[in-house]
Amino acid sequence: MNHTLEQEIHYRLLTLLTDEPQLRQLDMAERMGISVGKVNYCLSELAKKGLIKVKRFKSAKNKMPYTYKLTPRGIEEKGRMTVRFLKRKLAEYEEIKRQIEDLTEEVNKNGLNAMAGDERIKDAGVLP
Repeated sequence: MNHTLEQEIHYRLLTLLTDEPQLRQLDMAERMGISVGKVNYCLSELAKKGLIKVKRFKSAKNKMPYTYKLTPRGIEEKGRMTVRFLKRKLAEYEEIKRQIEDLTEEVNKNGLNAMAGDERIKDAGVLP
C-alpha cells in the first residue's frame, strides 16, 4: 500500500480514537470509507508501534467490546503526523492553485471563455 495513504489512515484513526475511544471497528470503517479488515490491520499496527493500547472487556450480552486509548507516545506521534499532514495538504493546495492559474490562462489565451460556461467557474471569479 502507498505509504502516504497508510500514514493518512493511521492519522485519521488516531484522530477518531482521540474523540471516541470506544468506537466499534465497523463504525470506524464506515466513517473512513475503508474496510473493517483494513481498520483491524491498521489498529494492530498502531498497537505494535506502541501508539495505542487496546482494552477488551466483556459485557453482559457476551460481546467483546474494545476501547482504544492513545499512549503518551501515540499522542506525540499524532502531533507529528498532524504537522506532516498539514504540510502535505498545503503543498497540494499550492499545486492546485498553480494548476488553476495555468488553466485559466489557457482558457483566456485561447478564447475559450464561452466554452467554460460553467457557473461554478464564473462564480469563483476565475474567469472574467
